[in-house]
Amino acid sequence: MKKLTQADFQERRDILAGEMGLRSIAIIATSPVALRNRDADYKYRADSSFFYLTGFAEPEAVAVIETFDTEEEGYTYSLFCRERDREMEIWNGYRAGVDGAVDDYEADEAYAIDLLDEEILTKLQNKDKLFYRIGHNAEFDARVAKWIATASGESRRGTSAPAQIMQLDRIVDEMRLHKDENEIELMQLASDISAEAHTLAMQKVRPGMMEYALEAELNYVFGKNGCVPSYNSIVGGGENACILHYVENDKELKDGDLVLIDAACEYQFYASDITRTFPVNGKFSPEQKALYNVVLDAQIAAINAVQIGNSYKEPHNVAVRILVQGLLDLGIMQGEIDEIIQTESFRQFYMHGTGHWLGMDVHDVGTYKANGEWRAYEEGMVVTVEPGLYIAPDDETVDVKWRGIGIRIEDDVVATKNGPLVLTAKVVKTVEDIEALMAKAHAA
Repeated sequence: MKKLTQADFQERRDILAGEMGLRSIAIIATSPVALRNRDADYKYRADSSFFYLTGFAEPEAVAVIETFDTEEEGYTYSLFCRERDREMEIWNGYRAGVDGAVDDYEADEAYAIDLLDEEILTKLQNKDKLFYRIGHNAEFDARVAKWIATASGESRRGTSAPAQIMQLDRIVDEMRLHKDENEIELMQLASDISAEAHTLAMQKVRPGMMEYALEAELNYVFGKNGCVPSYNSIVGGGENACILHYVENDKELKDGDLVLIDAACEYQFYASDITRTFPVNGKFSPEQKALYNVVLDAQIAAINAVQIGNSYKEPHNVAVRILVQGLLDLGIMQGEIDEIIQTESFRQFYMHGTGHWLGMDVHDVGTYKANGEWRAYEEGMVVTVEPGLYIAPDDETVDVKWRGIGIRIEDDVVATKNGPLVLTAKVVKTVEDIEALMAKAHAA
């Protein structure tokens, strides 16, 4: 199993400490445990940015990074975590404890999490800047505010508290936006597993099958590879594909309908994100094929627009023009292409963007604009490319033969110096390849 090493996490902390500057402190907490219902929690997942800097996946943990008066002094990394507790470990699993935080996770200092309120006051003294993730958790915001107030009240003793409070996300999000080779490798593994799941779904689907049964095929592939879904899976048959975030997945898949699957897994905290649309019976109807090929043409062109130096918005602009031209050619829309694009009247059939950043979060961090302008693609940025067309089942402005058809095709793409790298290429997407794959499965 591919994993990042402690050297990888240390390198990230090195970069963060350099960005913070001298006489600064960063405080970052992991995610709280989330209650599912009475006496049952959701499966725990650490906060992405916390894990990005620490590699520590346990709950109830806070990382602190301190810089000092000179660069020669370097920085100190402290980890506050749960202590070892034999009884609790019997019930809920092993803990690293304070010793493990140092020995296994290479913290310079480690403390019991119960000591955080006490120890942090000392660490805040004589620091100029405090970096933390403002606005993520109201309860933690209140704790930080109390620490600052308390530390400021100690000034009569000749110490000072940070005068500047900085948004830590501005540094960490930018770091996370640019993926290195190890991160790309993890995302490739996630993509390969997700591609396998989509391939199996195409092979297993049959008329009369329930959407949740098809979802179970996806989850089987995720689970056997040690992964979990990176978001709630969408398995929408027929008109359900026209609901962008359809997650009920509780209807019957019908002969003659398409099914849209937007589902993928995360591998070692790194997400993939794939959408494929294919016929339940293995054969596209003429109308389904015509609309599908418009979306596919738009997607291929949009992927090719993920070039270093191109505006983030360029894939969307490219996709929209092809989609609108396709709708005009099929008689679904009427008018002048430039006017339709300018007025955005195409949003009747295409109402979302063409992609988003992808990384540890499926909708990953990182700004989309700089100084009011769409930023340009840079080496190591990963984006989804996912145009679609959705003809509402009750849309009386179009011929009945088009109604209730929803199509989206999505791949994960890395901007590289050699052009776009498609991480999710292992699952087929042309009409011919999809039909051939499904025909072979039906014949077996």
